[in-house]
Amino acid sequence: MFVSEITLRVRYAETDQMGFAYYGNYAQYYEVGRADAMRQLGMTYRKMEEKGVIMPIATMNCKYIRPAFYDDLLTVKTIVKEIPGSRMHFIYEIYNEKGTLLNIGETVLAFVKKGTGRPCGAPDWFVEKLREKFN
Repeated sequence: MFVSEITLRVRYAETDQMGFAYYGNYAQYYEVGRADAMRQLGMTYRKMEEKGVIMPIATMNCKYIRPAFYDDLLTVKTIVKEIPGSRMHFIYEIYNEKGTLLNIGETVLAFVKKGTGRPCGAPDWFVEKLREKFN
C-alpha cells in the first residue's frame, strides 16, 4: 500500500452561501492529492503523457460526512492499495485540522495510449516506481 498526504486551505471562493466548502470542489481536492501522490512516485501527468500514456477518470465516488469551512486547513490522504493493471484505484480521506474525517472518496483512472485512445496496461516503468513505495 502507498499513502501520501498533502494539506490545502479552503479558499473563500470555494465556499457556498452556507459557508461550507462547495461540494463540487472535492473532485479538485482529490486531484490535488492524486497529483501530489504521483509526484511522490517520481512521476507527473506531464511525464506520463510524454511517454505516451494518459490517465482519464473512469469513475468517481464521493461521500460527504461533515462540512469543511472557509480557511480550514485540510489534509488530503491519498491511498493506493494495489498495483494497477489497466486501471488505477485511488482512495481519498479528507480531514480537518482537528483530525475529524470530513469526506471519503475514490477515483478509478484508466491507462490509455495517447496516440490511439485505446486502453492499455499500466506501463512497466510506472509499476516499478509504485512497487518501490509499497509497504
